[in-house]
Amino acid sequence: MYLDQEHQVDTLILSPRLARLDASVAVDVRNAALPLIDTATGDILLDLSQVVFMDSSGLGAIVGMMKRAGRERRFQLCGLTPGVEKVFRLTRMDRVFEISSTRAEALSGEAAAGAPGAGG
Repeated sequence: MYLDQEHQVDTLILSPRLARLDASVAVDVRNAALPLIDTATGDILLDLSQVVFMDSSGLGAIVGMMKRAGRERRFQLCGLTPGVEKVFRLTRMDRVFEISSTRAEALSGEAAAGAPGAGG
């Protein structure tokens, strides 16, 4: 629906196909992601490179995904556009999430910012 998925090595990569992750779609995106997270056997990477706007509902959906992944798995973000990055910075959630600039950086394990090993 709103979410692409792919697997690389032992990581499930989820990519919202939306320009806006806001109240109108956040619950749907979270509900689409949770079963995928539940059945994933490895780490989770949320690629937000297509999202240019996010509100608190979108942030809440991402927090819900991270909590569902649990502490035993790595939950990372990558590809934050300037507007989305600003939301994470203003809410100080950039200190909670492990954030990489690119997908390649995230998959190599070289987080650019955030809390290493953050998982809920």
